[in-house]
Amino acid sequence: MKQILIRGGEAVIEEVPAPTLAPGQVLVRTTWSCVSPGTELAGVEKSKVSHVIDRFRREPARLRMTFDLLRERGAQAVYAKAQARLTFGNAVGYSCSGVVLEAGPGVQGFVPGDRVACAGHGYANHAELVVVPVNLVTKLPEALGLAEAATVTLGAIALQGVRRAQVEVGSRVGVIGLGMIGQLTVQILKAAGCSVFGTDLDPARVAQARALGLDMAPVPHASPVDAALEFSEGYGLDAVLLTAATPSDEPLHLAMRMARRKGRVVVVGDVGLAAKRELMYAKELDLLISTSYGPGRYDPSYEESGLDYPYAYVRWTENRNMQAYLDLIASGRIRLEPLIDQRLPMAQAAQAYARLKQETERPYTVLLQYAADSPLVRTRQLTWKNRPSAHDGAVRLGIIGAGSFARGEHIPNLQSLPNLFAIDAIVTRRGHMATAIARQVQARLAATDYHEVLADPHIDAVLIATRPYDHAAIVEAALRAGKHVLVEKPLALTMDELTRLEQLVLELSASSAGCPAILVGFNRRFSPYAVRLREQVAERTTPLHLTYRMSAAYRPPEDWVHGPEGGGRIRSEACHIFDLFHYLVGAPAAKIHTTGVGIARHDIVPTDNATVTIQYTEGSVCTLLYTAQGGAALPKEAMELHVGHRSYLLDDYRQLQGFGAKLDFRTKRQDKGHKQELVAFHQAIAGELDRKALWEAAVEATRIALEADRQLQGDSAAALTTGDAAADTL
Repeated sequence: MKQILIRGGEAVIEEVPAPTLAPGQVLVRTTWSCVSPGTELAGVEKSKVSHVIDRFRREPARLRMTFDLLRERGAQAVYAKAQARLTFGNAVGYSCSGVVLEAGPGVQGFVPGDRVACAGHGYANHAELVVVPVNLVTKLPEALGLAEAATVTLGAIALQGVRRAQVEVGSRVGVIGLGMIGQLTVQILKAAGCSVFGTDLDPARVAQARALGLDMAPVPHASPVDAALEFSEGYGLDAVLLTAATPSDEPLHLAMRMARRKGRVVVVGDVGLAAKRELMYAKELDLLISTSYGPGRYDPSYEESGLDYPYAYVRWTENRNMQAYLDLIASGRIRLEPLIDQRLPMAQAAQAYARLKQETERPYTVLLQYAADSPLVRTRQLTWKNRPSAHDGAVRLGIIGAGSFARGEHIPNLQSLPNLFAIDAIVTRRGHMATAIARQVQARLAATDYHEVLADPHIDAVLIATRPYDHAAIVEAALRAGKHVLVEKPLALTMDELTRLEQLVLELSASSAGCPAILVGFNRRFSPYAVRLREQVAERTTPLHLTYRMSAAYRPPEDWVHGPEGGGRIRSEACHIFDLFHYLVGAPAAKIHTTGVGIARHDIVPTDNATVTIQYTEGSVCTLLYTAQGGAALPKEAMELHVGHRSYLLDDYRQLQGFGAKLDFRTKRQDKGHKQELVAFHQAIAGELDRKALWEAAVEATRIALEADRQLQGDSAAALTTGDAAADTL
């Protein structure tokens, strides 16, 4: 399919794999999409190198974050992040209309052929096909055309601003900024029975607003404050909505001067917010923020998981705002014809974006039309034939999930090992990203559906780097397809998933073909620090006493890491350390005791702040302190190991010191074993490593993580029962 991207400040049309429909989503063939001057022009500017440099200048915290990334993961990670922003291209668009092709599992109320309007950045893109979560899709009234419905997001933004103003019939309301959102706001206010005062620096926009029902505007060069007082019989305006877009604070100050005592100022547009106390205090003004298109915005449970808010308690969600806006157009109470400057075919997208950059006569909005009658190929993969030949013996690898970690760590490491691996395919949910990365690494295939890779006979192995929730399912499918597997941690998020994988490995191991190699991304065991430390304790005659501290960055409770996609940080990250414990101890765990911080606060997540103590069958005791309350300047990881009157101190995989032992090892940059892990994966494929031992260790670490998480949820300790399925595999 074709999609519009912004690259280097210019609009380009690219052929990309079609999106894959997921549960709770609707697949829509786009007929019209709306180009919004304010938001889209900002996206154009962000794609320029000059914008990145200017942002560092304005926001020093971002520069510090970049240096932190450089210190922790090296220059290749910083380069990968910058390259993605500047060269891969940004998907744009957040408002469109079209016809439903298919409804995903769990979706009710939509069938193929339904005419719909769609909203949402990252979903309702300028593309021939879009997949949109169900709460960001609404059906069209019978009397409404698809072209007008493509403005649904802009209308919902304007409508939410009016709702925040809490206006009543007869209210006198001001609108500052008469661009597209301002023009819609004026009409919505008139439909609600309000008298409307408006102002804009552009006389043409004021004239247009008057034609659409604006009651009064200041004459040129007159004081807007005096005019507002005249309009309101000397009282001031009941409410003032800011629909302008400027970093200046002056529109906010103007709104406060125009408002009456105990009036309301509602910020809808992106304006400066340095309020003056003297303007607010005497009038006792209410300053309100209107968040995009309504309740549900930025809430993953609403937008992505499809959980609606109760109608009786949240009357106007973003979806219901979308519906109400479309009804206003269909009933004739909102006129869009004067506000649609151009209707262009998708092929002329560059012309549409060129108009946005005009210093004068900027459009209110431009609509892009898609050829609804032409054949549409819903391919979920693209292939290139002119890629370099792989080295003899190199494993042809498909990468499933190519987020920032895969791009910043795995891909550069794989490229440095051309004799071992050839990157043959890239799979991401976003087709344009899969295409850009595949071209960058000269892969043969780009896809949005991992099944395309698993069905490809030319691919030998897969690296799974998606979010944790689907790891187990992809691992199972890959093993059944005969692909060798390197899966980022965790291996599984539930005991049922783990048991299912154990049984599968047992089944495949007993087959004539055998089980493909499977390695879980517990990279720390492959770090030169862990290898040296294990050598130091290999000949011990007493148990280990080990403490490990992991100080992770704080993530708020609503972050995806804590939800179903991430599984919480004990299951998805602490498992790293449980594998390292097993690697150093060399014996099974016998007991586990987990304690979380004892405080009832919403902002402190139990699985972020816990201590896990494990006793092993030969007597060793290992303790992990996992916290998200540490200082940002504290190195993330540290370990103390004591055995036989010797002590070892590991400092964030930068230095390892021995006390009572001759050891002082350090590296120029942090080395957690990511590259060595890839070498080990190749060795496992070649049969040069003990696959059985690696699998059993991965199962053990996963089982400990699942039990620790269970204890945190139920606050109980238990003996660790080892499953039988791992006993005789591989």
